[in-house]
Amino acid sequence: QLRLVESGGGLVQAGGSLRLSCTAPGGTLADYVMGWWRQAPGKEREFVAAINWSGQGSYYAPSVQGRFAISRDNAKNTLSLQMDNVRVDDTAIYYCNMNPPGQNPWGQGTQVTVSS
Repeated sequence: QLRLVESGGGLVQAGGSLRLSCTAPGGTLADYVMGWWRQAPGKEREFVAAINWSGQGSYYAPSVQGRFAISRDNAKNTLSLQMDNVRVDDTAIYYCNMNPPGQNPWGQGTQVTVSS
């Protein structure tokens, strides 16, 4: 199992930017394909973006394509999500996990709230 800790969320105005981070205390993110998911109030958790081991390959949900960028720094054991031109409907709790998550537990996530 990989314990995951997300950070960087907050309140941002529509059109603004935010950068989320994910670390794995006691684990090694470089061993896994990683991704970001989000869960908005009253909705199911949905896929946002994923990145391969080297960081050279990534893919995105259509709703965030062109606005979000996933990256990783294996030397720093960190996964990131750069969120630009955010929209009100990006409001959600954001989670990182292996891709696919399988049985790996979810962290507590980080809340992103976008105001109009």
